[in-house]
Amino acid sequence: MKTPLQITFRDIEHSDALEVHIREKAQKLETFFEPIMSCRVVVEMPHQHKHQGKVFNVRIDIGVPGSEIVVNRDRHEDVYVALRDAFDAAKRQLDDYSRRLRRETKAHEPEYIGQVVRLYPEEGFGFIRRTDGDELYFSADNLVNTTFGQLSEGVAVKFIEDLASEGPQAKRVSVGQHQLPE
Repeated sequence: MKTPLQITFRDIEHSDALEVHIREKAQKLETFFEPIMSCRVVVEMPHQHKHQGKVFNVRIDIGVPGSEIVVNRDRHEDVYVALRDAFDAAKRQLDDYSRRLRRETKAHEPEYIGQVVRLYPEEGFGFIRRTDGDELYFSADNLVNTTFGQLSEGVAVKFIEDLASEGPQAKRVSVGQHQLPE
């Protein structure tokens, strides 16, 4: 590992096997983001006044250019589970940080508001009219937080548009406090 790694054990005995495990996990972090400037891992077993058994906390501080990523995972009875969860969270945060640096944020599909104009309950599909007058097909499988039986003609819905082999369709159709433009 190119990154300087500092491992601290608090209120538990040093374990060579545990240290090797931590070093392997820390080395894998460099595959998610480079350059990592520093990495500090603290494994502790805080004093538990009312609990029976051992509970481990893991804290990881990762220095990256322009920022620091901090992960805190606590209350695991198995130190290896605590380490796994902490390093998994660190990987996700490094991946997110790397994506932000590359300006690769997730682009969400635009949502539209329309009106249910025709329903065919026996067949489980219907049509939504967009504000520009075009109509889109939707099926009962595309409904979110509602059922087909709760829909009626004239209801305002929010949806995203998807291009299917038959043409444009409405997906993720939801009913709520949607206002159609006047």
